[in-house]
Amino acid sequence: MQRLIRPAVVYVLLTAAAILVVYPVLYAILQTFMTTEEASAYPPKLFPSSLYLGGVRKVMELVPIGSFIGNSFVVSAAIMTGQVIIASLAAYAFVYIRFIGSKFWFALFLSTMMVPWEVTIIPNYLTVKAWGWLDTYSALIVPFLASAFGVFLLRQYFLQLPRELYEAARMDGCSHGRHFAGIVLPLSRPIIATLAVYSFLQAWNTYLWPLLVTNSDGMRTVQIGVSMLQFEEVTAWNLVLCGITLMLLPSLLILVFGLKQLVRGIAAGAVKG
Repeated sequence: MQRLIRPAVVYVLLTAAAILVVYPVLYAILQTFMTTEEASAYPPKLFPSSLYLGGVRKVMELVPIGSFIGNSFVVSAAIMTGQVIIASLAAYAFVYIRFIGSKFWFALFLSTMMVPWEVTIIPNYLTVKAWGWLDTYSALIVPFLASAFGVFLLRQYFLQLPRELYEAARMDGCSHGRHFAGIVLPLSRPIIATLAVYSFLQAWNTYLWPLLVTNSDGMRTVQIGVSMLQFEEVTAWNLVLCGITLMLLPSLLILVFGLKQLVRGIAAGAVKG
């Protein structure tokens, strides 16, 4: 009986925890298909009476949500690409190339992870302002192209790759570039996918920095666009939740399609050898 009861209790607890986590997302999605009267009714309704799509049309009329989503996608994709390229090259150098002070420079890389982002906001803002980058994609993308976390993550994974592969490749006359592109990267697809998904979602959810460096609606990101649906006089929460649902859809799709690689990357990083 204990063998049956213990797994049953575990599954019940996990199911309850999953419901608590998923419920806010499901509630926001269901509110998307409610009218303003249904959304403001008391006691609150859990399910819409019909598939009402007027909220989506109203959101698109109030704010250019499509433009905001496009801006967020461009910025997030560029940051993701830059972090993967720079982190993989830097991690390869720390693992396979011998140079003076490599441990010191790697420790310096890691030390930047302990500096809060809030400390660097003002220097970064003054820098992009002096360069004339305000209200441009450069201000939204360039400060985030390098990631100490990404370098650390890929370096730890590269260290687990068999050293014999590198030695055999060098004996065959393989250059560092060919070894990196032909051997290391194909073997590191799980961890690279993990970094790609992580960096994309992190860039997608950024709010404060785009708010500081953008002024026009043409350069606003979706996080700021959703906040524009709240008004001082009255707020239609079904429209706000509709905007949140539209904002969540791309990130949820990225997470769903990259979940397998994400789990494989985390599992590979947790097992050594």
